Amino acid sequence: MCGWMGGWMDGWIVGWMDGWMDVWLDGWLDGCVVGWMGGWMDGWVVGWMDGWMDGWLDGWMGGWMDEWLDGCVVGWMGGWMDGWLDGCVVGWMGGWLDG
Repeated sequence: MCGWMGGWMDGWIVGWMDGWMDVWLDGWLDGCVVGWMGGWMDGWVVGWMDGWMDGWLDGWMGGWMDEWLDGCVVGWMGGWMDGWLDGCVVGWMGGWLDG
């Protein structure tokens, strides 16, 4: 996961962000999101994200994250997501990675 990140990212993000949230990022953010973004994450992916979401998880996300899966990847991520609490989340993510 080194280089430009403008199309997809793959991996689990489980962490504490003013409450718990589980995010499965696959392709164009297809998956489920539970909770509210904003704060620190510490799991497979360590980083910081902020933004806002309403009841339908329609909002914007941005920040940076360090990823230690097959090494250290540092980058910035931004974009938007639209989905449901117990449905699919679709959106776009872009930025850069350096690892």
